[in-house]
Amino acid sequence: MTVITATTPYMVTAEAQPYFDERLNSEAWDDATEADQNKALTMATRQIDQLNYAGDMTEDDQDNQFPRGGDTVVPNDILIACCEIAIAFLDLADSQDDYDDLFVSQDTYGNVKSSYTSGVAPLNVAAGIPSIIAWRLLTPYFRGADSIIMSKV
Repeated sequence: MTVITATTPYMVTAEAQPYFDERLNSEAWDDATEADQNKALTMATRQIDQLNYAGDMTEDDQDNQFPRGGDTVVPNDILIACCEIAIAFLDLADSQDDYDDLFVSQDTYGNVKSSYTSGVAPLNVAAGIPSIIAWRLLTPYFRGADSIIMSKV
């Protein structure tokens, strides 16, 4: 069995707190323990780092995808996206459930029947990003869909 090693989050609770102090509807963050807040930030970092970004990481051996392209700091948009994904996780958002629900044609619970239109998953849901706010912050950093990474081995 492969064990997932710890991810270095883009930020820890103390660094994220000022963002949530100024954000409306932050109850999921406010009500969480510090340990769960840090877990959510770590999970958010993993989700951010799984995506395909333009350019190269600043250092070959850095823990995360950012900073990139010679920058020495993580862009503020990435930090805010990390916070938004973290609060979505704390608010029990589950992008896998969101994705799976797109393909449910009908559910029945007692006398209640729900029907869904099967369709194409929104890009953020398909990518595992449970926050549309975070998705909008991340997309400017993506590699173009027509780009191919080539490296000499």
